[in-house]
Amino acid sequence: MKQTKRKTERVLNKKMLERLIIIHNAIKANLYPDNRRLRKLYCEQTGYGNVGEATINRDIDTLRTFFHAPLEFDRQKGGYFYSDDKFEFALNNISSDDVFYLSAAKTLLSSFRGSPLYKSISDVIDFVADTQGIGKSSLLDRIAVPPRPAFSSDEKTWKAVMRSIREDMVVEFDYSGRWHTETSHRRVAPYQILMDEGRGFLFALDFGKDAVRLFALDRMENVSVTDEKFSLPDDFEFSSRCGGGKFGAFMGEDPVDFVVDFYGDARQFVKECVWADNQVVTDFDGEGKTRIEFSSTQEMKVMEWILARGENAVPVAPDWFVEGWRGKVRRMAEMAV
Repeated sequence: MKQTKRKTERVLNKKMLERLIIIHNAIKANLYPDNRRLRKLYCEQTGYGNVGEATINRDIDTLRTFFHAPLEFDRQKGGYFYSDDKFEFALNNISSDDVFYLSAAKTLLSSFRGSPLYKSISDVIDFVADTQGIGKSSLLDRIAVPPRPAFSSDEKTWKAVMRSIREDMVVEFDYSGRWHTETSHRRVAPYQILMDEGRGFLFALDFGKDAVRLFALDRMENVSVTDEKFSLPDDFEFSSRCGGGKFGAFMGEDPVDFVVDFYGDARQFVKECVWADNQVVTDFDGEGKTRIEFSSTQEMKVMEWILARGENAVPVAPDWFVEGWRGKVRRMAEMAV
């Protein structure tokens, strides 16, 4: 039988928080508003047509019980006031600088526009900014993210994966891999969602392979959350499997020690970022090159990184990796003829 939630378990949502902030600001302004005045203020400030008397009464109760507001009703003035004028509603303590940085964070996340995650974060940031009465700063127009490939993922898939992560539940789905394109059924324990280059990946323990794997969310179909719980291990984080490398959503079995020489304008490029935890960068000005040495389990991503610099990036070690690079360069040269 469905149980009714108690008042103290009332779920906070965006509209409710809007009302709470409007109520708080009216009380802090010493307007001594009553229920009727608060309903009028809410409609005026939000543009909504109506709000019920019982709704405002529940909001008043929420301020008292959930936020411990020292709310009293002045019979002579006919409205609410705070018995402690130092009381502040938590959301009203956000500075204009903080609102700016929150909005800037939204801009920096724009490469994931179209994903459910972006929409949820964007709605929260917009709400916090709007409730402060600050509005968007023109300075935000000076912070931008270059156009990137758009995020693509089925919302039903996203919701199922998020539920499985929140509740530590085993999830099942059909999957077509990057190299093995035939569809197979997978049963996994989800560890993390990774966001990389406009795409979403599920990092999970694949029970069929008895190994942790990455699954592209846009290749997962018929996703279902089972009733089976799993225990999250202490070393569940994807970053612990990268061997110190920082090359995105890819991992191999064991760390590889790489040595790569960069020439021309790529010499400055390689010195501008931290590519691995243990990287060592050395300039050889007499030879016109800069060498980077580091460890990573992400050999495929390292290969793409080197190839992206064209003739100005040459791998030196390990030997098997160098031979793989030479083979790719030869095949590209043959295709270019």
